[in-house]
Amino acid sequence: MYTQRNETMKQIAAAVFFVAGLALLVLFVFTIGRDKGFAEPKFQVEVLFNNVGGLTEGAPARLSGVNVGNVSGIDFLDRDVQGRKVRVTLNIFSKFRKQLEKGNRFTIKTEGVLGEKLVEIYALEDQRAVDLKQPIMGENPVDISELTEEFAMAAKSFSKAAETISAVDVVELTQVMEESSRSLLVTSQGLNDIMDEMQDITKKSKRMFDRLEQKIIEGDLFKVF
Repeated sequence: MYTQRNETMKQIAAAVFFVAGLALLVLFVFTIGRDKGFAEPKFQVEVLFNNVGGLTEGAPARLSGVNVGNVSGIDFLDRDVQGRKVRVTLNIFSKFRKQLEKGNRFTIKTEGVLGEKLVEIYALEDQRAVDLKQPIMGENPVDISELTEEFAMAAKSFSKAAETISAVDVVELTQVMEESSRSLLVTSQGLNDIMDEMQDITKKSKRMFDRLEQKIIEGDLFKVF
């Protein structure tokens, strides 16, 4: 009798602990869900891209650095729309609807050491209201491989320029510059001589005109000849 009663108490205690553990688990999930916004109302926004650059479902969506939702789906379009062929569906918290309706720019950004992808939303000023029920045209992420190719091409151009400069004979270039300097010096001296002669002619002409003017005043103009 005592043994049976003891077993019953153990079963009751086990049931109590099980119920208490289950209640704590539900409370923990509810708390985490509330902090993560799982229970908050949301609405969907479709953004079209030509290339998502490795974006995956569950990636966060941020507006001016604030988490406003996440990526709920990525799929291909049946036909291209303005050059876009990939549709990204975002689950956005309803409390941020007004901010998104003001006009925003959607792009895909790389963050962190591991290169995690996320949807970055930039608020635009002085823009008309956006119909969030219609697909929005997103901006493609920066392709690192294309940047690498451009830097490589720029490096090649600089290398060719350096080779061209190094191929110039510095001694010959110095001689050419020296000869040019001498030619300029001779030309300058010739110009100075010409200017001196012009000044001498000007002085002689002035003296002659002064004498001529004096003779005219004295009435002896023809005596000069």
